[in-house]
Amino acid sequence: MNTIPLTFNQRQVTLTVMGGSGPTKKSDSPVSCLILNRNGSQFLSHCLEAAQDSYFADIVCVSYGKPSLLLESLVRQFPFVRFIATEESLTVGDMINIGMAQVEGDYVLVVNDSMCNQSTLLSQNLAEKLCELSQFCVCPRLVASPMQNQLVRFAPDVSKGYFSVYPSFNIVDGCPTLYAADWAGLYSRKLYEQLGGADYTITSEYWQKLDLFMRAWLWGEKVTLSSAFSFSYAQPPQPEDATADISYLRFYLKNLAPSFEVDHAVIPKTSFFSFKRRSSMGFNEALKNFKEARHWVEENKYRFKTDAALLIENWGK
Repeated sequence: MNTIPLTFNQRQVTLTVMGGSGPTKKSDSPVSCLILNRNGSQFLSHCLEAAQDSYFADIVCVSYGKPSLLLESLVRQFPFVRFIATEESLTVGDMINIGMAQVEGDYVLVVNDSMCNQSTLLSQNLAEKLCELSQFCVCPRLVASPMQNQLVRFAPDVSKGYFSVYPSFNIVDGCPTLYAADWAGLYSRKLYEQLGGADYTITSEYWQKLDLFMRAWLWGEKVTLSSAFSFSYAQPPQPEDATADISYLRFYLKNLAPSFEVDHAVIPKTSFFSFKRRSSMGFNEALKNFKEARHWVEENKYRFKTDAALLIENWGK
């Protein structure tokens, strides 16, 4: 496993950048749009049409795989969109990191290409209202089909001594949620970068997402839902894989193992044996990962404002 990154976007990826030569209609907007092309351009054209009629200063589309003839056609059709492609395999967090380094707005709407089953993505009035919150992320309601809402509200919990996530369909405007469902939301670009972005060494999409958002909460940021903010899927999303694999162990070390003491966090040396029992790693491998996590927490110790136990205890209060 690679060393835990200490700064934003440490992974170096070879990129192909196309388009981005023409102005958008709303160059004075503080909001950029980041479209994650995860479905092989199947819905991308409609998503770009919805984006061009919305309140964005610039639009960036990130995909992986060799640029196709369809993608090259879209570059000509939407000259103001900056298309970024790489042949390297990417996690969703990687895609967002790349996009965040390319956009210009103070706030960034992140959507994937199958969430554009509507004529526009973001109006000026709603954009201004959401930006005024000055939060790390404001999350939308997601509609999977005309008769089905997607789960978008999540709370941290402990079940039988283990960390768990409790989902809920109950949405109240401004209510907290542990993370953004399907990564969709309006993000503060500055706070995203200050948090270090998504950890590319966590290869599970689920645990990579939980790692980023749990870190945000532990470092004093907020993530809430807006009832006025919604997207409809053109194609229902696939179920998330929450298997507790090697990615979970890195999430555990960075987010659950630290203990908050007065004004900083620390991973006590005495917690190694608890981690070793959970990990099923050999002694040397477990010790290496534990030391790396302790170093990462030491480097960031004053950025912690709470720990997982206190966060769960005070959730929603």
